[in-house]
Amino acid sequence: MSPVFAGVLQLLALMAALALAYRPLGDYMAKVYSSEKHYRPEKWIYKAIGANPSAEMRWPAYLRGVLAFSAVSVLFLYALQRAQGILPGSLGFSAIDPDQAFNTAASFVANTNWQSYYGEQAMGHVVQTGGLAVQNFVSAAVGMAVAVALVRGFARSRTGELGNFWSDLVRGTVRILLPISVIGAVVLVACGAIQNFAGIHEVGQFMGGSQQWNGGAVASQEVIKELGTNGGGYFNANSAHPFENPTPLSNLFEIFLILVIPFALTRTFGRMVGSLRQGYAILATMATIWLGFTALMMWTEFAHHGPAFDIAGGAMEGKETRFGIGASAIFSVATTLTSTGAVNSFHSSFTGLGGGIQLLGMQLGEIAPGGVGSGLYGMLIMAIIAVFIAGLMVGRTPEYLGKKIGTQQIKLAACYILITPALVLCFTAAAMALPTPPHSMLNSGAHGFSEVLYAYTSGANNNGSAFAGLNADTQWFNSTIGIAMLLGRFLPMVFVLALAGSLAEQKPVPETAGTLRTDKPLYTGLLVGTILIITGLTYFPALALGPLAEGLAS
Repeated sequence: MSPVFAGVLQLLALMAALALAYRPLGDYMAKVYSSEKHYRPEKWIYKAIGANPSAEMRWPAYLRGVLAFSAVSVLFLYALQRAQGILPGSLGFSAIDPDQAFNTAASFVANTNWQSYYGEQAMGHVVQTGGLAVQNFVSAAVGMAVAVALVRGFARSRTGELGNFWSDLVRGTVRILLPISVIGAVVLVACGAIQNFAGIHEVGQFMGGSQQWNGGAVASQEVIKELGTNGGGYFNANSAHPFENPTPLSNLFEIFLILVIPFALTRTFGRMVGSLRQGYAILATMATIWLGFTALMMWTEFAHHGPAFDIAGGAMEGKETRFGIGASAIFSVATTLTSTGAVNSFHSSFTGLGGGIQLLGMQLGEIAPGGVGSGLYGMLIMAIIAVFIAGLMVGRTPEYLGKKIGTQQIKLAACYILITPALVLCFTAAAMALPTPPHSMLNSGAHGFSEVLYAYTSGANNNGSAFAGLNADTQWFNSTIGIAMLLGRFLPMVFVLALAGSLAEQKPVPETAGTLRTDKPLYTGLLVGTILIITGLTYFPALALGPLAEGLAS
């Protein structure tokens, strides 16, 4: 079987699995977030934190809940890392340095999971399991809660109430993420992933020295790492490590975990707004971009450019022979078009154009299908922009899902789409202009610039993957990427929740003959074009200096 054919078969199998899970999971999540019943374990949690899960919140109160919970999470995770040296189960590792502890705390709370350290050489069992893994659950649940709040803004009218943040947070964790993670961890263990609390042990003698590995609750952390679109690995090699991702089957399963909730949330959206066709339109937009990027990535990596590529069957540098080019390309696109950041190959070793595809996938805003929750609300923001553009072309007030898109709504949407590019481009420019940060670049020229651009794109978009050629464990990069991650995560949420509140207060607008049908293929095409044009105009100059220059020169 040729490598290309094998890659296509894996893609088809993945699409079939996602299609089978789409309807039941999407309907189940809609039921979870619409239910008025509270289970007993959930009541215990509400009592412990002093929350009233039945109290409706307007958007400022909902936002205060998001920010307060996240701030406490950052402080707790920072303190846990700083105290690691005196904690049991630390495996002899010392406390994490202040700048790296801040970067890691910001990273995992912001659902980014950027790692500027070697996991197996820095973090003990308590920090890994009691700190990082816990944040993998709750940071994902926060994103889902904000997305549901925006959906309620479209579904409700003449009220500013968006639900209860604490209820949405707990339900997303207890009823959705936790049950799927338990099943997924069993599957990964069956595939060969490790799950233990073993200490450090030698595995053999290599080149005159010993090689050491430590065990850990890897399978359980791996499954929520992918399911919650987190991405932080137990080991430095991430999902290229055989303890995390041992076989081609586990690799395909992990890609499925990355994509299943973001795609299924479009069904949840359609169910909650009372129009499944609207959910299908958003799904079609996401799927079109995802399939296009996957096909383009596979083409660039399989293209032969000389005898070495002919012998290897394509660009095999930096890719695991267990997976090959096809599975590596599919994984790479899945992780950069979502906010996952997990890697099963060395992104810096992809072809110049392949690296550009990874960058562009993140720069789209990670909305195809995007992170859990963040992908849906990011796509809905772009849907509002597309409706506004269509309204300008025909000379009428734009409407979306029965709500008028006026001055207030378009200002909030515009602020949302401008935050991340401003963070990425300003921090990249500062890093390249100052004398010290460029010393961390492994490569010079276009590829070196791509390393820095990729780092800030990954941080501000809450992705977390890296080109891996950049030494980011410095005070400059730990601090600035940490700031970019926090601002890139929580500033957009301010505008999303403000937008949700303004929409919920509106009176529904009846559909007329002049209303733009946002559930038709024509609108889907307009939405895809809007996303690509806005991103292209914003990032094209930076991409031209980095991956495009490198790709055209090779």
